Amino acid sequence: MTPLTRRQLLKFGLGAAGAAALAGCGTPGLTSVNAAATIPPASPSSPVTLTYWAWLKDLQKVADIWNAKNPHIQVRTVWIPAGAQGGYPKMYSALAAGGGPDLAQIELRTIPEFLLVNGLVDLSRYGAAEHAATFDPTLWKQVSFTGGVYGIPQDSGPMATFYQTEIFERVGASPPTTWSAWAEVAAELRKQKIYIDVFPFSDASVFTAYATQAGATWLTPTEDGWVINMRDDATMSTARFFDAALDKDLVSTAFEAYSPAWFAAAGNGTIASLTDASWADALIEGISGGKGKWRVAPMPRWEHGGFGSSVRGGSTTAVLANCRHPKEALEFAAWLNGSQEGINGLIEHCGIGWSANPKFIGTSRMEPSPFFSGQNYNQEVFVPASTEQNPDWSWWPVTQQSLNILADQFRRKPGGQSLVDGVVKAEEQIMSVFQNKGLSIRKEEA
Repeated sequence: MTPLTRRQLLKFGLGAAGAAALAGCGTPGLTSVNAAATIPPASPSSPVTLTYWAWLKDLQKVADIWNAKNPHIQVRTVWIPAGAQGGYPKMYSALAAGGGPDLAQIELRTIPEFLLVNGLVDLSRYGAAEHAATFDPTLWKQVSFTGGVYGIPQDSGPMATFYQTEIFERVGASPPTTWSAWAEVAAELRKQKIYIDVFPFSDASVFTAYATQAGATWLTPTEDGWVINMRDDATMSTARFFDAALDKDLVSTAFEAYSPAWFAAAGNGTIASLTDASWADALIEGISGGKGKWRVAPMPRWEHGGFGSSVRGGSTTAVLANCRHPKEALEFAAWLNGSQEGINGLIEHCGIGWSANPKFIGTSRMEPSPFFSGQNYNQEVFVPASTEQNPDWSWWPVTQQSLNILADQFRRKPGGQSLVDGVVKAEEQIMSVFQNKGLSIRKEEA
């Protein structure tokens, strides 16, 4: 394999430290060269203890299932705040000091940011390819860069619509199958002083998911750097649609989903539905008096094309750069996220999102739900939704900052700026962020 030049490395934001160990990790499609020798597996006679940082509750109970059967590889879990709430800074600090855990929970969208600081082990050097067939290929693609593999998918969040049957029936409506029908139902609900859903200005991941479903691919990695296009037809049509919905007061912007005000509105019937990820079911079950009032339907589709569903959220089990036993860490991560025993444990004790193993969604998710009107919604709705994703979507090295920029632009909507204009301005700002970090980026040619 031919290492990249220093100039090429700097295009993707890799400093001298990153260049010394990992060439071209900034994007897929480039040759990955790891200067350090592959670490051989430990001797079976020498037990290994791995440390795993994650924000999953009761994760040690799942690790103990593994520990009981694998005395030569023991796993100790340490709870940390969720990534954006302090977990990631803690990891970055530990890496900079030459330490840190062996394994860590890292969101799919954050993997590229850790690559920029050379923070993850390339698991392809330790046999990750042997496990690829166990996991959803779209998710596997999101942990695969430069010919390497930088995490084992843990869960994701395929999207659908959760709705209150009695409220929809009150206006003679069925769950809308298209976004145009969604707008029509929303208009009927407003006559009853009910909102069909909320549209948060402060969380741009919601709009991002809608645009992803429509077929958007905002940033594409190439050998010459990143190509950005947030002005594509899919994104612009999505922005125009929600501009119109907001102008017609079809969705509420007064509060976000899962806030105390949202739970009150969902409980008193002034919010009729929610289009969100599979993991929303556990939160919706917290609505007072909601049992038997809710069902789940497929996400509305865009008439101009796109995909049957979209995704919000998703994590991986990644092996951090200072791990001394990456082979053993990979073995545990593959069991945890791919085996029936591991998945059942993660669902029962940790409440993970949608299983990353398409062949096993979890035993408890194969049964009808008393809360959701006896519907077997996981099998009926989320299994097909998980297969109807946009396979071309890629996350990028400044994802969270980009979403913050987009949210700041959306906050100007009440003052008269359209979402369309907000997206266009956000694209320019995101390009500046890339350039300020030494990352090569250009607009896609029309």
